[in-house]
Amino acid sequence: MTLMQWFIFFLVIQGIHGLGTWKLYIKAGRQAWEAFIPVYNAVVLMKIINRPWWWTILLFLPIVNLIMFAVVWVETARSFGKNSNIDSLLAVLTLGFYNYYLNYFAEVEHNKDRSLQPRTGLGDWVSSILFAIVAATIVHTYFIQPFTIPTSSLEKTLLVGDFLFVSKLNYGARIPMTTIAAPMVHDTIPFPKIKSYVSRFELPYLRFPAFQKIKHNDIVVFNWPVDTMLDMRHTDKYYYKPIDKKTNYVKRCVGLPGDSLEVKNGFVYINGKQNVLPDRAKLQFSYMIETKNGPFNSSQLANRYNITDFPQYNQDGSVSYFPAITDEDLNTFKNHPNVKSITPLKEEKGKRDPNIFPQNPDYNWNNDFFGPLYIPQAGKTIDINLNVLPLYKRVITAYEGNTLKIQGNQILINGKIATTYTFKQDYYWMMGDNRHNSQDARAWGFVPFDHVVGKPVFIWMSWNTNGKGLEKIRFDRLFTTVGGSGQPVSYFIPFLVILFGWMGYNKWRRRKKNS
Repeated sequence: MTLMQWFIFFLVIQGIHGLGTWKLYIKAGRQAWEAFIPVYNAVVLMKIINRPWWWTILLFLPIVNLIMFAVVWVETARSFGKNSNIDSLLAVLTLGFYNYYLNYFAEVEHNKDRSLQPRTGLGDWVSSILFAIVAATIVHTYFIQPFTIPTSSLEKTLLVGDFLFVSKLNYGARIPMTTIAAPMVHDTIPFPKIKSYVSRFELPYLRFPAFQKIKHNDIVVFNWPVDTMLDMRHTDKYYYKPIDKKTNYVKRCVGLPGDSLEVKNGFVYINGKQNVLPDRAKLQFSYMIETKNGPFNSSQLANRYNITDFPQYNQDGSVSYFPAITDEDLNTFKNHPNVKSITPLKEEKGKRDPNIFPQNPDYNWNNDFFGPLYIPQAGKTIDINLNVLPLYKRVITAYEGNTLKIQGNQILINGKIATTYTFKQDYYWMMGDNRHNSQDARAWGFVPFDHVVGKPVFIWMSWNTNGKGLEKIRFDRLFTTVGGSGQPVSYFIPFLVILFGWMGYNKWRRRKKNS
């Protein structure tokens, strides 16, 4: 829906509310017209139901408002003496239209000084749960979102099993586009494994101001632009998903809007200069290693040389494939007494990989030799022709909402012949440090800014599935920062000291108050 359509819908809802409550407003000592004025009517209603004015804000926050509407419907009924469970159920099941019955047919009086405490233990429990969900949803949607690292594409900086807190504030919190969805879950409700949202009634893309811009080498969480997952196991190229319900990905941003990017021998070059990664980042490549006396001990290699992806051997064990080794570990590994030869597994320049962006036979690109490629910047204009069209076709159509047709040698955008195109938003190039084992922009292209979710800032938990007992917990990674230089420092012990100190202080304060 467009902003104008939402505005009309908003006015219709205000009219429905006014027609269903104006007599109740009068019975509460207010004026009838106050029930029809948008936003103001909600502020007045909070006074009528004896609730704080800031509840009005919650009524306009997507997802949160789905819960708050039901709460306000029930609170309105109770403010006019309808306190039974049946009344509360009817208020919710009729989507608030129970107010029409109270407004036109029921003999009710406003209870100005009613008690706000739930009358039953069940009511108290339900009330506590609802407001806990509201608070958690606000934090999850607009401030901090928990996130888990599922793959090794950023290995050494972020490990498989790291549990992150991702800040929405750094790059600007995005207003949810899906207005009808289950709170605090993504595209699938976990146990029944059903879709968690309704893809109708979408809001246009809106975002709060950012505290910072994305910089080179920032680690960024974003929605996978080409996601068409029906569920966690099945894909359909025609399946539509709203932007904010596409699968969450985490990669390193190596290319910014306006950059010219090229990959040479696996290394990224930006505007002609090799990209220099932070000291915590470690590039990894694949190698074929020939041994002298049979296979290695995989677990010993993993522990001694920090190899996270175990090697794969041929039948006699004399040749092994190592999916990911850093240069630092490789230099040490060369001295192993059982190593005969080491061969890097990099593709030749000019040899086309059909799975590499833009998946077009005119571009002989692969994982290790790619580009040069211009990364679109908002407001910048490029010449557009049949040669460069494969690079920007998805940007023009899927991400920026234009129609595109080819007639002979001519390109028609929105029905008009086009020789240039001006980009509407910024785009980014996201890649993994594990260069031969990363599903990244080399496969699916640009990431639009409206797909950016946030910035990982903190690792609160790290779980090693290959460990045993307490070794499953990587204690040295608990409560460490994602950014910064040097070795990560764990703040887990200071956190425990502060936590137990605070708990002890509260216990002492309660004892002192009761003494």
